[in-house]
Amino acid sequence: MVEYLLIFVGAAIPWLEIAIVIPVGIISGLNPALVILVAFIGNMATIVPLIFGYDKFKRWLAKRNEQKQSKRQDRAKTLWNKYGLPGMVMLGPILIGSHIAAFIGMTLGATKRATLLWSTFSIGVWALAFGILTALGFDFFTR
Repeated sequence: MVEYLLIFVGAAIPWLEIAIVIPVGIISGLNPALVILVAFIGNMATIVPLIFGYDKFKRWLAKRNEQKQSKRQDRAKTLWNKYGLPGMVMLGPILIGSHIAAFIGMTLGATKRATLLWSTFSIGVWALAFGILTALGFDFFTR
């Protein structure tokens, strides 16, 4: 049971997330279906507060800064215009992390509902992909 709690906590931590904890959990001999489910729930447990707490952060940031536009923000906006929320959030777990992808999406104007929907879909798809591929690969090497 402690192992599954560690999976939950690991999936909730930005940068560890599902891409690392799912393969580690399965390779450690834990039940793949349970690892996928617990990791999904752990990752969503921190994504949901991030999405719904964003408005408070935005107000705080507006008071702190005068909304200066940097080159980095310009590049992020260009990527946003090219791929939109679905592309950013779908690639998030493997490129920048699901937390950061959701945060950037909210920063660039995505609605809470769309960010939550696409984040849930993305984390679910990637959790299944990491879990199934790890289980199949691990099974292949242990035969």
